[in-house]
Amino acid sequence: MAPVPPPAGLASTPDELEARLYEALQRGDLELLMSLWADDDEVMCVHPGGPRVVGLAAIRASFEAIFANGGIPVQPEQVHRLHWLGGAVHHLVERISVTTPDGVQTAWALATNVYVKGALGWQLAAHHASPAAPMAPTLGPDAPSTLH
Repeated sequence: MAPVPPPAGLASTPDELEARLYEALQRGDLELLMSLWADDDEVMCVHPGGPRVVGLAAIRASFEAIFANGGIPVQPEQVHRLHWLGGAVHHLVERISVTTPDGVQTAWALATNVYVKGALGWQLAAHHASPAAPMAPTLGPDAPSTLH
């Protein structure tokens, strides 16, 4: 008998979980996305320019509406990591590229992902993305991680 694979959302590292997060966003895979979240009433998500969404049911509803138009063509870039025993925060730039009749249009968001480690592995506790200032695309991979 073949071993049963672990549920889709279980990850052994924050980086593995983050890769699954952006895969789910790109594919518009609601079930994969929801499997990544911690089972906690206080999980939260802030979409760029949107309100704070708290709780799994509200987060699911917000992504159902977003994914009605398909996946999000988002690429994580310039990831800065802070890890400690049982927790991690990743701050990054999200590049969203959409093909329009006028060519490829790119938007930028600044995102913070908060991960917690439980008995079953790493899970997402918070995702907060905000529209980036126009300077975001000019930040190179060697940009300083401390701004002030």
